[in-house]
Amino acid sequence: MGDTQKAAIESALSAFTDKYLGKNLVESKCLRGIEIENGKATLEVVMGYPCSGYADEMRAAITPLVKAVDGIDEVVVDISSRVIAHSVQHGVKRLENVKNIIAVASGKGGVGKSTTSANLALALAAEGATVGLLDADIYGPSQPRMMGLSGQPESVDGNSLEPMRNYGVETMSIGYLIDEETPMIWRGPMVTQALEQLLNDTNWKDLDYLIIDLPPGTGDTQLTLSQKVPVSGAIIVTTPQDIALLDARKGLKMFEKVEIPILGIVENMSTHICSECGHEEHIFGAGGGGRMAEESGVELLGSLPLDISIRKQADGGMPSVVSHPDSAISHAYRDIARKAAARLAAQAKDYSAKFPNIVIQST
Repeated sequence: MGDTQKAAIESALSAFTDKYLGKNLVESKCLRGIEIENGKATLEVVMGYPCSGYADEMRAAITPLVKAVDGIDEVVVDISSRVIAHSVQHGVKRLENVKNIIAVASGKGGVGKSTTSANLALALAAEGATVGLLDADIYGPSQPRMMGLSGQPESVDGNSLEPMRNYGVETMSIGYLIDEETPMIWRGPMVTQALEQLLNDTNWKDLDYLIIDLPPGTGDTQLTLSQKVPVSGAIIVTTPQDIALLDARKGLKMFEKVEIPILGIVENMSTHICSECGHEEHIFGAGGGGRMAEESGVELLGSLPLDISIRKQADGGMPSVVSHPDSAISHAYRDIARKAAARLAAQAKDYSAKFPNIVIQST
């Protein structure tokens, strides 16, 4: 009877499609176990992406399907997540304490990429992941202020840096090492070397995700990232404006050329909501991010409004996800974070740890 009921439960669960993976729990191999005892069914569900904010909705959809199976009176759905390392560019070695690096890029400045990076890092942490945030904008570091941090990082051994931490996220930025008003008058090679040192000489603590907030454009920093930094996926931030979309397409093409998967596009400032009257207006045009996503064959992860609260909260060192966790804006960031993480979860796994190191010695 038990095996028959288990088969019936698996069949019943085919009616539930995870909206982020686009598959049911059996197809996605997220259903790890079914235990049945005295009419009570206990399901173990392990998702490949952090989903704390989605678990209750998932549980509410699954429970009645299982209860409809003959002989099942009570249902317990245990939902957790386990993030694994995914493949990176050929010939680039993965960082030991970082499972996945996600680059957040834009073709041009002023589209809200740094604000989006900070809120996505915080959203992934809120969903249950261990997260780091690397500010790769050497000329204009903004993450220290956005993350409400100041001062210099500690160095225990004199060679490496301890990440600065706030809101449950580890961070590193050149902004911690220089005065906020000091301009970085450096040539390209110095900038790329600084990026490599900030990445490799920081003692990241077993991160599921490291978000890298890239400077705008497709220059030296982006080239270094594609050649030397093990990136599992990239997110492109744009506004609906034609000029911004034109530059965002260049960023997208750059990642495609260096074989870094595009997890999706975030359309920022998609619509303006007046803080006085609530009137909504498409200042930068409408639907540009969606059209770009469709033309490029990638996913539109979500759209965010041009809202003064997002700017104020980031400038004040408490981005929207932590300052107003129950707001519509915070929920939008968390939905984008789950979509991006689910897209990454569907990609090829990293098997490099499975292979032994071959050492040739003369005897």
